[in-house]
Amino acid sequence: MLITTPVGSREAVTGARWPVPEERRTVTVLFADIVGSTGLVERLDPEDVRALQQAYFGTVAAVLRRWHGVVEKYVGDAVMALFGAHGSDGFDAYRGVRAGLEIQAALDRRLPAGTRLRVRVGVATGEVLVDLAGTRDGGHGAASGAVITRAARLQEYAPPGGVVVCAATRRAVAGLVEQRPLATMAVAGKAQPLDVWRVTGVARHRPARHHGPLVGRRRELATAGEEINRAVRERHPRWISLVGPAGSGRSRMLHELVRAVSTVDGVPVRWCVAHCPPFPDGDLAPLADMVRAVAGVRDTHPPETVRRRLATALDGLLPPARRGAAAHALAEFLAAPRDAGAAARGAEVWREALLGLAAAQPVVVAVDDLDRAAPALNRFLHRLFADASERGLPLAVVATHGPGWADLLPGAAGRRRRVPLPALGTVDTGRLLRHLLDRAGRPAARAAALLPLVGGSPAAAAAYAATPDADGEPGGVPEPVRRLVDARLDRLDGERRAVLMAAAARGAEVPAATVDRMLAWPAGRAEPALRALVDAGLLRRTATGGYAVAEPAVARVAAYRLPRAVRAEFTRRLGDAGTAVAIRPELVVTDGVGGRAACPAGAGRRSGGGARPAPVPAAAGRTPDVGSPVAGGAGRIGAVVGRPVGVSGGAPAGRARDTARTGGNRAGRPARGRLGLFPGLVDALPGGPAAVSVGAAVSVGPMGGRPPTVGPPRPPHGGRARRDVTPAPDRPRRAVGAGAAAA
Repeated sequence: MLITTPVGSREAVTGARWPVPEERRTVTVLFADIVGSTGLVERLDPEDVRALQQAYFGTVAAVLRRWHGVVEKYVGDAVMALFGAHGSDGFDAYRGVRAGLEIQAALDRRLPAGTRLRVRVGVATGEVLVDLAGTRDGGHGAASGAVITRAARLQEYAPPGGVVVCAATRRAVAGLVEQRPLATMAVAGKAQPLDVWRVTGVARHRPARHHGPLVGRRRELATAGEEINRAVRERHPRWISLVGPAGSGRSRMLHELVRAVSTVDGVPVRWCVAHCPPFPDGDLAPLADMVRAVAGVRDTHPPETVRRRLATALDGLLPPARRGAAAHALAEFLAAPRDAGAAARGAEVWREALLGLAAAQPVVVAVDDLDRAAPALNRFLHRLFADASERGLPLAVVATHGPGWADLLPGAAGRRRRVPLPALGTVDTGRLLRHLLDRAGRPAARAAALLPLVGGSPAAAAAYAATPDADGEPGGVPEPVRRLVDARLDRLDGERRAVLMAAAARGAEVPAATVDRMLAWPAGRAEPALRALVDAGLLRRTATGGYAVAEPAVARVAAYRLPRAVRAEFTRRLGDAGTAVAIRPELVVTDGVGGRAACPAGAGRRSGGGARPAPVPAAAGRTPDVGSPVAGGAGRIGAVVGRPVGVSGGAPAGRARDTARTGGNRAGRPARGRLGLFPGLVDALPGGPAAVSVGAAVSVGPMGGRPPTVGPPRPPHGGRARRDVTPAPDRPRRAVGAGAAAA
């Protein structure tokens, strides 16, 4: 079914939003393809084929847009989409899987009458190099990496009508969707088969199992518990917010609060708890889960059982004359939480039921991750709080959310308490690490090495303790921590993100003037962004007046995102300015074969997807030649800690004359270069210098072979000859963030 498909949106990402032309990112790739399309087309009239194509591609594109996916390309009747390519929310894999499930369901509803298509969907998560300006609908070749090929192979392996995922995607969506393992899949070119899982649906929330003692939160727990006690004793509702960033242990605090406040003055307290998953099915879907938990209703129960249990739960809470209609309204709500009418009727009944329950005994209504909820749920809580206040009922509302989310509660002056959950102190973090390492069967002595990397985050401590070799992960950061950091970085605007990445690449204390030189900005331009990043907790001021990245994980991820050409240009600019300290290239990535160290961070291979070669940024107003460091030729990059660092090119030294003659392109054609280190920053951001005209073509070094490597040479293996490099002696292989120890 080879067709030309119109693209609905070609809005390019502007330079003002993105700090670099390309980034190394972890993305989720979705491949969807029709089963048996050739035979189907042969049986249909051309006009029917056209109608089928329009319905198919229109349906798939609409679903992908709903889940914030970007259609990278159409290949015949196959569709490839990217999630998280130009903005991560920490749930890119979940959005990709949900899009795959919805594609299967939507095609059954929207295709022409009498037509049935079977579609295979494969979803894979992994590292790519992304052309940020190209990440738009129809941006062919915007991403390069082995994960693209992996997603295509998974799609071929999927059963008709099924969605299959790789191991990385499975880990990212654990607990959010139902999965079952399939037989391992052999892939050409890979020595080991791939583990594959089939996704069967969205999972109902299950309370997390929290093991071990609560560490470092006793004061916060006591504060929140005392506020609930006051609401019960004074019969005046109170609103308690447990506020902290993702990974700070908000859900664990709520779990402990439920256990700690089971009674007040000997009177049992009734807890009604709802959890807001990412992208819930319906604005009030978390409320439906609360109703199920209180009434003891399960999805597997028949309708008669559901109505009977709901009527029993409402006994004594509503007048007998209203009980039957109320149970029917709640049953409709549970059956169709996405139906706006049924949800509104069910929520009204449940509000009256909660007020009736609070008239009989103390009630605490708790909502976990309220900042994920739709405004309708927030309005429900506000009205419940106002009605309980008017009636003088012993009711408290407990909500957990992030620090950047503001819940304006009218008429609650003096009855609202925010309980912040800051980073754990050094002693508490050490205790938590030792406990987690012991539970994972690893030596507790590792806590000393992991302590600086965790940054006081309970989620980061759990991820590092469960990852035996975090240095084998991209950037040396475990997957769960990398997802959290990626989401934090992508919430920054282009200018602040560029400043943070430059500071992270510097790897140590950096003055504002050095950041200006690295970004080719006028003197003083970086200072406001640096101060804003300090206020956001991403940077910290040093004793000498400079700046440093506040958390080692943030430093590693931000530096790892930079391609090696950008890092090399940073080094050149610092060298030209007489700065003797260069960019740290010692973060290690792996080449996917046995965890073997392959190249420094930012120097990964390009593969998969048939993507275009990466443009190599050069200095503004300067055209690189074959021998220049930026071009990846035989030249040096300047000084790293006072020592020269060799640069291995993409072709052996014996082909240097041929490379110079062909302009670095094996086919004899010149390769185009891109002027300006960050076109979006040097040229497009407000206040930046005027654009510089670009010549027709420039030589950028060998293409088609292995990309040039900046920093320590690739270790020899497999008996292959080493490239001609000049290593920097006594340099560490891995990056250790400011004040951190190697994991």
